[in-house]
Amino acid sequence: MLNVSNYNVAYGQSEVIHNLNFQVKPNEIVAIMGRNGMGKTTLMKSLIGILPSQGNVTLDEVDVINMKSHQRVANGMSFVPQGRMIFSTMTVKENIETGLTSTKEKKVPDDLYELFPVLLEMKSRRGGNLSGGQQQQLAIARALASRPKLLLLDEPTEGIQPSIIKEMARTLRRIRDEKGLSIVVSEQVLSFALDVADRILVLEKGEIVAEETRESANAEKIAAYLAV
Repeated sequence: MLNVSNYNVAYGQSEVIHNLNFQVKPNEIVAIMGRNGMGKTTLMKSLIGILPSQGNVTLDEVDVINMKSHQRVANGMSFVPQGRMIFSTMTVKENIETGLTSTKEKKVPDDLYELFPVLLEMKSRRGGNLSGGQQQQLAIARALASRPKLLLLDEPTEGIQPSIIKEMARTLRRIRDEKGLSIVVSEQVLSFALDVADRILVLEKGEIVAEETRESANAEKIAAYLAV
C-alpha cells in the first residue's frame, strides 16, 4: 500500500531523515517508534506533503512524491497531526465535515458516528469543549471522512489517560478491519504500539535501526532504544 525508498528529508542544510526504506502492506498497522527528536514527526509531515522530501513514495502504486498535501489526500492518504489540531470554535459535526472536501459527500457518513458514538452525542458541541480523548476521536473521524487508503497518526496517545489509550488501540484495529485500510502510527508508548501494531519500526537519528513483528517483538530491546 505504501512504499518508501531512498527517502530523505531536510530542514535547510540539516538532514533529518536519511535514505529511509520501508513498506506498509494492505490492511497492516505499522508503528514507528523512537525518542523525541529522532525524526518521527518529520517523517509523518513529509509523507503527507507538509515538508519537502526527496526519494520515492508510492501509495497503492501511485507516485505521490511531487504531489501537494491536498493531492495526496485525494489519492487516499490522510493525516492526524500531533496535538490533534481540531478547530476548537467549530462544532464536532462541522469539524468532521471539513474532511469531506475530497469526497464531495454532503453529510457526515453514519459509519463514522458508529465508530465514535460519543461524537454523535456531542455533534453540536464545540470541539474546544471536548476532552483530550474525545478530541483525538474527532481528529481521527475527520481524517476518515476523506475515505483514505492509508491513515497516518502522529503521537496519538500524547496527553491521553491510560484507559483511553487501550480503547484507542481497539478502535484503530477495528478501523483497519472494517474500512480495509493501512495505518502508520508514530508513537513513544511501547505498550500501545505492542497492542495495536502488526509491525514495529524503531527510528533513531533519521534511520530505521530495528524492525520487529508483534508476535516476536523483543520488548526489552525496543525499550532500550526508547530510553533517554
